[in-house]
Amino acid sequence: GGVPPAADLVLGATAGCLACFLTNPLEVVKTRLQLQGELQPPGTYPRPYRGVLRAAVAVCRADGLRGLQKGLAAGLLYQGLMNGVRFYCYSHAEDAGWTGYPGGTVAAGAVAGAVGAFVGSPAYLVKTHLQAQTLSTMAVGHQHNHESISGAFKSIYRQHGVVGLWRGVTGAVPRVAVGSAVQLATFASAKDWVCERQWFRKGSWAAVLAGGMVSGVAVAVTMTPFDVISTRLYNQPVDTDGTGKLYRGFLDCILQISSKEGLLGLYKGIGAVYFRLGPHTVLSLFFWDKLRNM
Repeated sequence: GGVPPAADLVLGATAGCLACFLTNPLEVVKTRLQLQGELQPPGTYPRPYRGVLRAAVAVCRADGLRGLQKGLAAGLLYQGLMNGVRFYCYSHAEDAGWTGYPGGTVAAGAVAGAVGAFVGSPAYLVKTHLQAQTLSTMAVGHQHNHESISGAFKSIYRQHGVVGLWRGVTGAVPRVAVGSAVQLATFASAKDWVCERQWFRKGSWAAVLAGGMVSGVAVAVTMTPFDVISTRLYNQPVDTDGTGKLYRGFLDCILQISSKEGLLGLYKGIGAVYFRLGPHTVLSLFFWDKLRNM
């Protein structure tokens, strides 16, 4: 508390971008793992990406070291928009006293996350397309073959208009709503809990990191299925009218993945999700908390 919502917009965007720069390589790996074997039964498809470390090596071999930072500009744009709006809305909820009610932190985090996801959706769409692109021998998922971030935005807008830029938003909103609710609720609770037991001094960096680490675990477990669905909806090929060729929407995507890839298909890339979300949660909340105190 004590920080104006307008300041939280800037601080949240800054914190998200700082965390994104450090964790984007894991986002590239996560995207490739989640698209691998799309709608194919387990064991029936080649696996160029196996595990987080080996997948990272495979990305480097195919695209060079720079390949690990594919889609970085779009990722920074997304984190700036999404986190700026998310922390802005959450700060308003704090000032209004909503987070003081039972379940208020969860509800405020969910609503703030949903609004942030909607605003940042076009950037996430382009980021997913760019991170999936690679050599044909290592390709997984549909290849959109954009030449740059600006070229991607222009191509999507030219083919499908403004609506096309928000394709896949039905997967992004529940993804970030769930992740944001769990993240902000568990972060605040965990930080207060370790301070109450006098393990760490209130306001210390150790208390912030402890809260972020607990939050990262919770977010990874609850968010992975939504993350897989979101990646699939964003990256799928579309008809000339913008209709998805693989999935009709959020529920259809869940049903198709469950029936063709099994329930574990919804947890593809969970290792990469945690290794990315864990540090990202710790870093973004750590930067946000420290910037607020400053």
